[in-house]
Amino acid sequence: MTDLSLFSPSSTNAPITQNLPFSPENLVWTITQAADDRKADDMVVLKVADVSYLADYFVIVSGFSRTQVRAIASNIEDKVEESYGKTPNHTSGQNDGSWILQDYGDVIVHIFMPQERSFYNLEAFWSHAERIPLEAFNPVENV
Repeated sequence: MTDLSLFSPSSTNAPITQNLPFSPENLVWTITQAADDRKADDMVVLKVADVSYLADYFVIVSGFSRTQVRAIASNIEDKVEESYGKTPNHTSGQNDGSWILQDYGDVIVHIFMPQERSFYNLEAFWSHAERIPLEAFNPVENV
C-alpha cells in the first residue's frame, strides 16, 4: 500500500481535494487518495494520452476481497462527486466485484483483485505508456 498521507499539506485528515480546480491531474490525485483511504494496494498511474485516445490516465489499484474492491470503488465515486460534482460516465463490474472499471473520461480507474490483475496484466499491455509516480500529482508539491 502506498501511503499518500506523506504528501498531504498538514497532519489533519481534512480532504486535500476539496478546493482543487478540476483537471485530469487533480482527478488522479483525488482518485488515488480515495483508493488509499480504503487501503488499496499497488497503485499505478499510466499516462496513456500519448498512446491512446481512450483517456489521459489509467489508475490501476488492487483490493484483496470483493468487498474491499467495491468499497474502494464506492469511496472513489463519493470523493470525486464531492470534490468535482462528477460521476463516472460508465461503470462496469459492480455486481461481480473482482474487477471494477470506472470511466471518468479523462481518467479510467481499474480496481482489481490480485488474480484478475495478474491475469489481465494491464501494466504489461500498456507498457508503452509512461508510468507516473503518485507524488507527481500532489497539488501541494506542484503549486
